[in-house]
This record gives sequence, C-alpha cells and structure tokens, in this order.
Amino acid sequence: MNKKFRKLTQPGMAAYFVVMGLFCIAALVLEQLYLAIGEAVVTLLLLAGYQWANLRRRRALHEYVQSTNEMMRRASDSEVPFPVALIQLNEDELVWYNKPFAELTGVRDSLSAQRIFEILPGFSTDWLRAGKTECPDELRYRGRRFHITGSLLPTTEKSGGVMGMIYLQDLTELLQIRDEYIRSRPMVSIVLVDNYDELTNNLPDAVISSLNAEINTKIGEWADRYGGLLRKLERNRYLLLFEAKDLAGMAEDKFALLEAMRSTTNPAGIAATVSIGIGKDGVDFREDYNFAALAIEMALSRGGDQAVIKDRYDFTFFGGRNKTTERRTKVKSRVMASSLSELIVQSGRVFVMGHKMADLDAVGAAAGICCLCRKKGKKVNIVIDPELNAAESLLSVLRDMPEYADCFMTGQDALLAADAKSLLIVVDTNRPDQVECKPLLESLRRVVVIDHHRRAADYIEQPVLNLHEPFASSASELVTELLQYSVDASDILNGEAAALLAGIVLDTKNFGIRTSSRTFEAAAFLRRIGADTVAVKKLFQNDLPSTVARYKIIQNARLYRGKIAIAALDYTATRTIAAQAADELLNISGIETSFVLYPQDTQTIISARSIGEANVQVILEPLGGGGNAATAGAQVKNKNVAVTLDELIKSIDKFFEP
Repeated sequence: MNKKFRKLTQPGMAAYFVVMGLFCIAALVLEQLYLAIGEAVVTLLLLAGYQWANLRRRRALHEYVQSTNEMMRRASDSEVPFPVALIQLNEDELVWYNKPFAELTGVRDSLSAQRIFEILPGFSTDWLRAGKTECPDELRYRGRRFHITGSLLPTTEKSGGVMGMIYLQDLTELLQIRDEYIRSRPMVSIVLVDNYDELTNNLPDAVISSLNAEINTKIGEWADRYGGLLRKLERNRYLLLFEAKDLAGMAEDKFALLEAMRSTTNPAGIAATVSIGIGKDGVDFREDYNFAALAIEMALSRGGDQAVIKDRYDFTFFGGRNKTTERRTKVKSRVMASSLSELIVQSGRVFVMGHKMADLDAVGAAAGICCLCRKKGKKVNIVIDPELNAAESLLSVLRDMPEYADCFMTGQDALLAADAKSLLIVVDTNRPDQVECKPLLESLRRVVVIDHHRRAADYIEQPVLNLHEPFASSASELVTELLQYSVDASDILNGEAAALLAGIVLDTKNFGIRTSSRTFEAAAFLRRIGADTVAVKKLFQNDLPSTVARYKIIQNARLYRGKIAIAALDYTATRTIAAQAADELLNISGIETSFVLYPQDTQTIISARSIGEANVQVILEPLGGGGNAATAGAQVKNKNVAVTLDELIKSIDKFFEP
C-alpha cells in the first residue's frame, strides 16, 4: 500500500528541481559564482520545505486510511456481510476492500495501483463523483446482478484526493423476479375486422359461415403463436389476452395477422382487413381494456388495416401502409348534419377555424359552415391570419361578398369576443398544435372537429362532435354533404359553392387522387347549385414569378430509389409554391412520390405527395408530420435541411423495409 500512498501524495515535482539544478550548473559554467550559490541555496530550501510538507501529507493520509481501515474491518467482521470497497475517486484507484469484496472479485493486495473499472468491468464512479448515492445502472458480474450504493467520505486537504465508499448488494433473485413480473404482465388487445359488413353484404348464409370460419382460423392461429387467450365478443370483434413478453415478437413480425388477413376474400374479390388495438401499462385490466379501445378507435380513424399500441402516455403505430378502400355511409352524414345544426342553434356565437397557413380546402370548408350558421341565424366568424395563409385568391372573392364583410377575424380578436356559450368548429385538421389559434381552442369547451386527415397521436381530445372521415377527399367534401342534409340548395351562395368546389379540386389534384363516388356526387351538387368552374380555375392561377420559382424547385429535384423525387432547397420558399412543385413532380413519368424540403426560420418544412405505393403520411409521421396517404406535410423544428433530409431518407428506407 505504501507505494500507492506515495503516488497519491507526491505530485511530479522532480522535474522542477532538476531544472533548478541545471540553472546552478549553468551559472558555474558562466563563472557567476554568487549567482550559482544563491540558486543552490534557494533550491535546497525549496527542496527541504517540499519534503517537510510532503511528509505531513503522507502522515495525515496514513492516519486517515488506518483509521478507516480499522473501522471497516470491524464493520466487515460484524455488521457488513456484503462487499464493500474504498476508492480514491480522482484516479478510480482501489484503496481498501473487505473480505466479501475480495471473495467476489478475487482481488489481492498488490504493490501496483488497481483500478476499480479493471476489477469490475463496466463499472463507473461518475455517479458518485456527481454526489449521487445510488448507481443508476445495475452491475452484472460473474452471473450475478448487483445494486450499488455509495457515499463520499469526509476528507481534509492533508489527506489528498476524494474518497468514496461503495456497497454491492446482490439482488440477483429479486431482480429476476421483477423481470419475470414485467415479462408476464397481461396485455389486453382488441382485434376488429374492419370491413366485415362490406365482406358479408348480400351473401348467402353458407358463404358467410365459410368466411367466418376462415377469419376465425387465421385470428386463432395468430393468437396461438403467442400463447394468447382469444375470445369472440361480437361478429367482427375479438378480445385477446397475452403476456407482455410476447409484444416484442408481435412487433418484430410487424403484426403478421395484418398481412395474413388480406388473403381472405369474399366472392366479389373484396379482401378482409383487420385492426389491432393493444392496451398496456394500465393499473388494472379495466384500464388496459380502455387503452385498447382507444387504440382501436385511433386505428379506424386512420383508415384501419393497422395495429396501434396505447400506453399511459402515447400511441405507437404499425402497418397502415396500404391504400385503404372507402368505408363510409350517408347515414352518418345525416346524423352529423342534424347534430351540428342543433349545436349551432344552442350556441351564442360560432367561430370556424382551420389549420395554420389555411389553404383553399380549409377556407372552403369554413365558408360552407358559414352558410349553415347563416341559415340558423347565428353570428359566425372565420378565424384566420390575414397575412400568413395560402388562400388569398379565395379570401379576396369572399371579402367582396356582403355576407362576409365582417366575417374574418384574427385569433386574438376571437379570444376577446368568445364566451362560455361560443361554439368552435375546427375544419381540415385534428391536431391541436396545427390550428390557427391554439389559445382559442383551449379556452372553449364546446368544440366540433370536421376533418379528413388520418388521425395523429396528438389529436384534439373530447370534442362534442367529431366528423372524422379519413376516406373523404377533403374537408370541403364533408361540409358539402352536411349542407345537403341541413339547408336548401337556394341558401348556398354561388361564391360559397365555388369555394367548396375549389377545396375539393385542391385536395384531389383536379379529381386525380383520393376520389370516390361520393367526391363526384359532392362536386356535381355544387356545380348544379351554381359553382362556376371557370372561377374555380382562376383561383389556382399563379403569376409569372411564382411559376418560375416552382420550376426552379423542380430543377433542383433528385431521384431516390428510382421513383421518388426529392428537392432539398437551401433557400426559403412559400408553402404554396413548394406544395405546387411537389404536385408538379408527380406529372413526370416514372415519379410516384415527391418531397420538397426548404428552411423557414429555425425549422424545415416538408411537402409530400404520392400516387404510388408509398404512404407519405406514414413516412413523415416519425418526423412529426401528418396528412394522408397521398398528401402530407411536416414542420421539423430546430433542424436544418441537411439533418432533416438524412432523417427523411432513413424514414423512407424504413418504410420500404421488407
């Protein structure tokens, strides 16, 4: 031990005295006798003082360690049966240890310094130096698992260095029991056949029985693979209980039931799809079941054919990559129209709000709601930023109409005008962070949501009315259907009909994507009541500088994976031009997906479009984006274009992983 103590107490001072001796010799060589004598005297005095101070330090440390050693030996022999060690923290050097520590590690007294991380591989004393009393990580050593606690020992300046005492508690059995408890915790899952009604519609009982048997077999085989307990609750709903240890396997297999179920088809060729909702981390079975029910609701609101895990804090999504088929009924639209009309009548004042940078779809849907409120005799205002929007052409048309003279209002003015009886109708978004004025959303209790985007994890919670149809082409289409059941055709102004049609045209890219029979029915209704297609066309016109800027973005695009165009800009563009460029890229032969990235202040904006197998909403979701399979966007905060581009590439690669 003496050698180690000397190392602790003696700084590397020898070099200084050697240099001073060389100065004395140099003075003699230069025949500076008095200078040489003076330097020699000073050197000797400093050496004597250093040796005297060093001796005191060594004595103090010896006394300290001897007293600690005696105390530890007494404690080790009587009260401390577990491994204990004393460490000099400045050098992570082992100073003392008790008998259980020696038996555990096989360490022996040595003249050479012994580092604690060499004796216990992977162990660090950073937590002890930081003043903490427990090691944040367990230590695995020789097949055992230890929980380590420690404390700093009081030292004096004479003792040199900081001392720390560590205590190793063997908790192997306890930790194994804990891990087994975590692995065996029950998980509650709801399995739902999304399109059961569509599968069995107008089929004979024998065919329905055959379909049911095939569906039951596939779900049962998948549940048996993980040792789960499966029970059928309804004709298309199943309850599955399994252990937490099997969830990782399900996720690793990407919930193989989703793919396996598509091989089940009815005589008309319609493939069955299934959604899986899993609840975890609840305090009891009831809360886990509630989580599973929320997960199923989230899966259906995003189009179905996917698995969603809901824990206490967030949602996790799997699947949802395939293009979904339309599953909507006009019955829901009629019910929603009646309920919304009643809510408007019961309200004192109505505010309509879209997303930030409101586009033609958001403003068009808001104009349709204004028509409904006017019919019910209620004061209505559209909350929008007059400067930051992507619908100035439509806003200028509406402002010229007498009915909209004082209709538009900023978010701050709406906050001042709102009261407890006010109703807020949010259109074209379901995310609270994306609305035009979030404080207004948070201040009103009565909120209605009308949206067609796939629901994100951070959706607007507990609205009094929620018309969420991910199969609709646009919010304007949804509002048009509501108007058909709640007002007379003569009540809708020509300008409002044109605004609604413009919203549908925008989100369908001139009826090229995300269209259904309902989309064309809504467009035909609007055209029949006076929507001017030429006026709608003019709303999409751009000036020459904007057109040049759009084609400059297209010129910067590069191909990835052969059919994905990515344009990463190093300059700020407008959202409208970027979105139009992303649309224009899809007109190029061979390109099925497009992304346009550009910087704006401290964030990077992404506009994404797809007409192929790529689901851009799923690709952008890890980057905080949202939208639907064909049209999506993201605002990546505090990251530049280069970093965001790397993350986008990784997300694309992950999407196309087999």
